[in-house]
Amino acid sequence: MIHAYAAKTAGGLLEPFEYDPGALKDEEVEINVEYCGVCHSDLSMLKNDWGISQYPLIPGHEVVGTIAAVGDRVTTVKIGQRVGLGWFSHSCMHCEWCMSGNHNLCLTAEKTIVGRYGGFADKVRAHEEWVTPLPEGINPAKVGPLFCGGITVFNPIVQFDVKPTDKVGVIGIGGLGHMALRFLQAWGCDVTAFSTNPDKESEARELGATHFVNSRDTKAIEAVTNSFDFILSTVNADLDWGIYINALRPKGRLHFVGVVPNAIQMGAFPIILGQKSLSGSPLGSPTTTAKMLDFAARHGIEPVTETFDFSQVNEAIAHLEAGKARYRIVLQH
Repeated sequence: MIHAYAAKTAGGLLEPFEYDPGALKDEEVEINVEYCGVCHSDLSMLKNDWGISQYPLIPGHEVVGTIAAVGDRVTTVKIGQRVGLGWFSHSCMHCEWCMSGNHNLCLTAEKTIVGRYGGFADKVRAHEEWVTPLPEGINPAKVGPLFCGGITVFNPIVQFDVKPTDKVGVIGIGGLGHMALRFLQAWGCDVTAFSTNPDKESEARELGATHFVNSRDTKAIEAVTNSFDFILSTVNADLDWGIYINALRPKGRLHFVGVVPNAIQMGAFPIILGQKSLSGSPLGSPTTTAKMLDFAARHGIEPVTETFDFSQVNEAIAHLEAGKARYRIVLQH
């Protein structure tokens, strides 16, 4: 039996729950969960904000642990090896996206907490291709959030060939944005942090920002017109996107990883004249995730985390929902 914490109704408290996972499939692995990050996506799923939740719901998709068992055809990991598991737990492995190395774009990809049980548990299962071994030098107590928030901001750096000579802006210095600052500084970029909270300036600079702009100050944003090759938006808020388009240099890109509530509105003329781009991306493929972990290990990059025991899972969720997390929460057994 697997022992977990599950919500039985939308918005309900997480309660002890156990289930029999059945026989292990041939290409499946079972992970002994040591740590699991708590993400806003877990909160959204608990509340059924996206209309796809099924109950009982066991959240948890930033898993770190050791391999407890492997299926008969598993070749990529071995028992006892420390690994991580993120938002995706399986992809079809035969569509054009999987075959081109873009498993994260697979139209039938299985999500770790959608229609299946996640990592707020003592064990969790997944297909071997989405289970990533941890490199030497990575702190297992800190790395969990890299499997969701970390890869979300690292993936566009790779996908859109951000160069060390580029000037990059990061909108929002929170759970995603603070990791973006650390990655981009190590990448070699000149980095500007945009935040509505001027009190975050000192911390943003410590995290890797070269410059800081108070995004409530329209004049301050206008002062950086035609400055950036790439701007990464990590916020879940509606902003005056036209101002940020104007902040891009010709051929610059405004890229979204934060899910803004409403339609993105802006004039077409500045985009056309400057040959600018608007884009978004989900997480990354297994290969990109492995690259991110290697890069993080090489440069000593880890998220800023707060730790709760698994028995405090409801307190951790409340802490996140209240906006008090600085900047990611990790549960530990």
